[in-house]
Amino acid sequence: MPLAVPRSGDELLPAPHLLARYKVSDMTLFRWLKDERLSFPQPIRINGRRYWRLADLQAFEARQASKEAA
Repeated sequence: MPLAVPRSGDELLPAPHLLARYKVSDMTLFRWLKDERLSFPQPIRINGRRYWRLADLQAFEARQASKEAA
């Protein structure tokens, strides 16, 4: 069975890459996930590992940018 290649909108980012993207620690990420006011995207769990949809992260970044501009 061939492996499915994710489409550009369905790209998944593993936790270590997410931490590097935002230059934060795992504890900071934990706090972001628990803060309902922040609305940080929840991860998808695959075999116990956490992944985030790139499109969800980009939407989050756009929301944050619009808050800062206001």
